[in-house]
Amino acid sequence: MSKNIKIAAGGVAAGLLLLIWLPWWAALLIVLGVPAAAYLALDPAQRRRLRRVSRKELGR
Repeated sequence: MSKNIKIAAGGVAAGLLLLIWLPWWAALLIVLGVPAAAYLALDPAQRRRLRRVSRKELGR
């Protein structure tokens, strides 16, 4: 399996566990909030580099 597939499978497993233990709205806040907080923690140069790489991959 590729690295991205392993990360996605782990995310799905974590999401299912959160849905079992927490109300759906709390799990949704965690699932959406963690990546948003990680993005906001980047400095501006890292954000520019991330956007540039994302655009290049979309253009493939």
